[in-house]
Amino acid sequence: MAGFGARPARILIAALSGVLAVLVGSGVWIAAQAREEQGRAGDRRAALRAAGAHAKNLISLDYKTVDADVKRIIESSTGEARKEYEATAAKLKSTTVENKVVQHGVLRATGLVSMTGTTAKVLVVADVEIRWDGSKSPPQERYYRWSMEVTKAGGVWLVSKAVQVK
Repeated sequence: MAGFGARPARILIAALSGVLAVLVGSGVWIAAQAREEQGRAGDRRAALRAAGAHAKNLISLDYKTVDADVKRIIESSTGEARKEYEATAAKLKSTTVENKVVQHGVLRATGLVSMTGTTAKVLVVADVEIRWDGSKSPPQERYYRWSMEVTKAGGVWLVSKAVQVK
């Protein structure tokens, strides 16, 4: 009779072991899903920050610091956008210095439109006050809206396309 009592215990241990294996496997799967979602959420935040920083770079120029200002614009971009900024950098610098331009920009909002893999589309809203040192002209306010494509290159999110929208 002693052998008869041991058999249900073995069945119970095997069943509990199976349940434990399922629970551990489910826990590992849930943890992996959570890490993946955290990575996606981090990428979304990084793409929004990159677009916002690039917009701020575009609208914050000072004739006294124009070399560093233009460098920031170029460094926050990649691909076609970077090529375009590099091609127009000399003209932007000379115009800014000649006219003693001082632009102070304020980022108002960013919004994620879409994200697939290493590319995101972001809408950006920013305002700028433009003045000219030594000029009697009053400062001008301008309001900018962009649709930006942001690309993850080398682990860093950079603007690959910036189009003004009305």
